[in-house]
Amino acid sequence: MCWIVAFCVSPCGRLGIFRRCWHSDTGSEHRRRMMRWLSELLGRSKPATASVVDPVQQARLAALPALVQAADTDLMQQPLLVLDLETNGLDVRRDRVLSIGAVRIEGGRIPLAKTFERVLCVDIELRPDSQLIHGLTQADLAAGVAPAGAILDLLEYGADAVWLAYHAEFDRRMLARCTQEALGLALVHAPYDVAELAPMLCPEMAVPRAGLDHWIQALNLPMPARHHAVADAMVTAEIMLVLLQRARAAGMQTWRDLDMALAQWRRRQAQAGKAVFC
Repeated sequence: MCWIVAFCVSPCGRLGIFRRCWHSDTGSEHRRRMMRWLSELLGRSKPATASVVDPVQQARLAALPALVQAADTDLMQQPLLVLDLETNGLDVRRDRVLSIGAVRIEGGRIPLAKTFERVLCVDIELRPDSQLIHGLTQADLAAGVAPAGAILDLLEYGADAVWLAYHAEFDRRMLARCTQEALGLALVHAPYDVAELAPMLCPEMAVPRAGLDHWIQALNLPMPARHHAVADAMVTAEIMLVLLQRARAAGMQTWRDLDMALAQWRRRQAQAGKAVFC
């Protein structure tokens, strides 16, 4: 499920609200999580000034397509967006998004011509230890895209899709703060977490706190150049294709079926005292 709730101050001083949803989630647990996130967000968000979102950006936001209700859509027919971020650290309150990578899944395939990549122009001093991981340089950032434009590009790229990521909560929180800082908009984003779906659908391969590398090896997928946003998004999408086949083999036909199975799996994990987010 992917929600966006955006707040901005219009030139006349009124608070405007834009609302978008790319996946209808029927699980009560998901609804509670979304309400908790929204409550926290409303409690800490700062109103944007009129100059933060310019008329062109407002027009692009307003032009986002109508809501997509994916609950009863066939698992294989609903377009998917698989997201990955590269950041300069793991502190969701202080570190910055450096690059955004995404790929789409359409009709059970990954269209290679439709990959998405943006390096962001952010004014920070990169630490040598983080550069060893993501490989980006100060010159890369200087030549990058303004964060506001990159985020709007991403929203348009994935407007018709259900969103997914590996360890999705980290990406959600980093992207939400980046959006707030760049556009003055409060972004509430709840992609499916492939780190949950994988152990649910492939329990015989699951290990505690499994990272992306574990599932690449367990599913015998080619090892990409890791910690590159598009490459990580691509291999996560390849994992998701396997998981969609597993879901279909288990009798799940629609995203509503997957939601129900995920809610039941979470309850079993909680009852067994195991971590829900693996």
